[in-house]
Amino acid sequence: MDIVEFSPEAEQLTWTFGGAAPVRRVSPGTLLRLWTEDAFSGRLRSTEDLASASLNMPFVNPQTGPFYVEGAEPGDTLALHFVELTPARSWGASATIPFFGGLTSTDKTATLQDPLPERTWIYEVDAANQTVGFQAQGSDFELALPVNTMLGTVGVAPAAFEVRSSLVPDYFGGNMDTPEMKAGTTCYLRVNVEGALFSVGDGHYRQGEGESCGTAVEGAMNVVMLVDLIKTPGPAWPRLETDDHLAVVGSSRPLEDAWRAGQVDMVGWLGELYGLDKLDAYQLLSQISEVPLANVVDANYSVVTKVPKALLPKTEVYGGVHAHLRGIKP
Repeated sequence: MDIVEFSPEAEQLTWTFGGAAPVRRVSPGTLLRLWTEDAFSGRLRSTEDLASASLNMPFVNPQTGPFYVEGAEPGDTLALHFVELTPARSWGASATIPFFGGLTSTDKTATLQDPLPERTWIYEVDAANQTVGFQAQGSDFELALPVNTMLGTVGVAPAAFEVRSSLVPDYFGGNMDTPEMKAGTTCYLRVNVEGALFSVGDGHYRQGEGESCGTAVEGAMNVVMLVDLIKTPGPAWPRLETDDHLAVVGSSRPLEDAWRAGQVDMVGWLGELYGLDKLDAYQLLSQISEVPLANVVDANYSVVTKVPKALLPKTEVYGGVHAHLRGIKP
């Protein structure tokens, strides 16, 4: 097995999907050991650091990559399996940011109310107990929450020479912010350009479904992942597989269109796996789907459509690549 280790210097971070030269070339079957910076580029380090003064737009949500996958051609399926996601710092940060978040005035939803006030929270990581500490600022309330690491941003270069901000989720993946992107998950993405040019980043030490205020417990991350390539037509939207679920992440605005995108692709996926026609797959999905919100704050919203494997007959998904990658012990 090829093993590639890469920790980017500040000047090597990437801020877009598409439009960036690859930092490394890797072959299918490669194990990557990576470091990713937090969404704030490490600029929020205390409760005194406020987003409006500390962040330098558009240099937020930095990505590690892109990586050129040997043999990847447009239309293929890229499989990325996340083996380990480990906090790379002893603290994470969250914040309210002016005109950003699900429950405040934004540039997309204009109101006459002022935006919510800025505030920054620092969460100390207790590695021994695997918790992060919430400390209220308006009272003496404290709470230890379980660490639940994930990657907010996973994606490939879009098609047609497009260059998209790393803040945006869409058909190519990007800033989906779903807690389903955790260790043990395999992500399937359609390759749009030669080499796929995939990047990862935006580590979260934990996040609630929907990411209400627009920021999770953001933290630098140590990432161990496996790369594989499947020479079958790639999915219209990012697909996820865990030991327990199949899932599709749809992204759009308004929120119901993000839901529709994932539902439509899952109808197609069930049809492919079980030989169902469109209406039968639609009916089955209606009775077994789970639909957690991923985020309702980004340039697009993201909604996950999940189906439990336990309710379905056993079948081989993408030739059994998830089980294969899951069984590799680095």
